[in-house]
Amino acid sequence: MKYRILFFAMFVIFAAMKSDKEAFELYDANGKDVKYDKMIKELLKADIVFFGELHNNPISHWFELEITKSLYDTKKSDLVLGAEMFESDNQLLVDEYLDGTIKTKNFEAEAKLWPNYSTDYKPLLEFAKENDLRFIATNIPRRYAALVNKKGFEGLDSLSSEAKKLIAPLPVNYDPEVNCYKSMIEMMGGMGGHVTANIPKAQAIKDATMAYFILQNWEKGQLFLHYDGSYHSDNYEGIVWWIKQANPKLKIRTITTVEQDTINPMSDDFKNTADFIIVVPSAMTKTY
Repeated sequence: MKYRILFFAMFVIFAAMKSDKEAFELYDANGKDVKYDKMIKELLKADIVFFGELHNNPISHWFELEITKSLYDTKKSDLVLGAEMFESDNQLLVDEYLDGTIKTKNFEAEAKLWPNYSTDYKPLLEFAKENDLRFIATNIPRRYAALVNKKGFEGLDSLSSEAKKLIAPLPVNYDPEVNCYKSMIEMMGGMGGHVTANIPKAQAIKDATMAYFILQNWEKGQLFLHYDGSYHSDNYEGIVWWIKQANPKLKIRTITTVEQDTINPMSDDFKNTADFIIVVPSAMTKTY
């Protein structure tokens, strides 16, 4: 009898634990629950993996580090990291920091770091440093994206040859009908303010540049893991679209992060947004 009581007590405790509030749920593209290990096995088959984060979401940042560790366990030195959060003109600083040429205080004083760097991106860079991994600063220098926003792609023509090394080769093959660009004007127009055709072009030059530096730093047999805001890779558009234009044979897998009031089930609105979708409660604490 006492064993039945003990078993029942354990069952009640387990049931209570299962009913506790959960921080996330992981789904596949069709909205079906998927195990973390199964996702990792699928990601390891890819040439390039895009992790689309919500910049202020702590679950995104925790997952980025955990996935990086898991992929490294198999790929070792064949894992290459890269991020939107580092601009191409800071690549030398990143390299010097990773190889120990400069100290942390010098790197952090001179690099253009996001305000949440210390909590959200420093752990990724430190992991690369500890494990002798390459970390690629893929994004266009913000001054050049601002130039496109002001003058269109033509504004880049006057740049020096040295400056042009920091961006995607010109001219870029921009398609205004790609949904992520086409919808930007409508979306931003609804927020009020002056909206021009250059706004999606500024987004596109970021995507094109990130795609360019990913491809420049990937070799067959390697896995390139790229961290970016989800809008840059959701729906297999953004950076993914540019990658596919350059090399359609590459095997690409995507991850995105979304928020819902309740994390189960996943809303149909998010189906096929990415290969794997992390659903987080809308009430989750923000990092800034």
